[in-house]
Amino acid sequence: MEPQYIDDAMQDDNWIKVMQEELDQFQKNDVWKLVELPKGKKDVGAKWVFPNKLDENGKVVRNKTRLVAKGHSQQEGINYKDTYAPVAHLEVIHISLSLATYRNMKLHQMDVKSAFFNGIIQEKVYVEQPPEFESETLPYYVFELKKYLYGLKQAPRAWYEKLSSFLLKNGFEQGKVDTTLFSQKL
Repeated sequence: MEPQYIDDAMQDDNWIKVMQEELDQFQKNDVWKLVELPKGKKDVGAKWVFPNKLDENGKVVRNKTRLVAKGHSQQEGINYKDTYAPVAHLEVIHISLSLATYRNMKLHQMDVKSAFFNGIIQEKVYVEQPPEFESETLPYYVFELKKYLYGLKQAPRAWYEKLSSFLLKNGFEQGKVDTTLFSQKL
């Protein structure tokens, strides 16, 4: 069962283990640093979500967890400036798949684990410490982000900018009608 609340997850060693693994990834990826919240600044809340990874038959393969920012508490002009990130049009996906099948082309799809950690943060964003994993010595400190967290309003835009920049530098062409479509002639 997926816990609905942090208190439920804290009763199960398996969930505690995956929460700690998530925090270890943050440490490994240098996502944040613990600081005192500057005067006049507001922090963004954080919460744990607990989705299970399922196989094709709907059977639980493993527990997953993600620490996400409570982006709904962000304020434009304070915590972020721009949130726009393009989204692929469903029609373009259908046409691309049809064309690839017709021309026997190779298509590549990828899933980037912790994708938002790759976006370059533009603003100073402070996030409260993860519930139930607060520092014992500095419990009133917050994390100043060096990289984006899921849930922040500007994270998709930053990830798209980083990805598109990389693809363009490496010989891909960006679609004119749908800017989320990149192709490369071999």
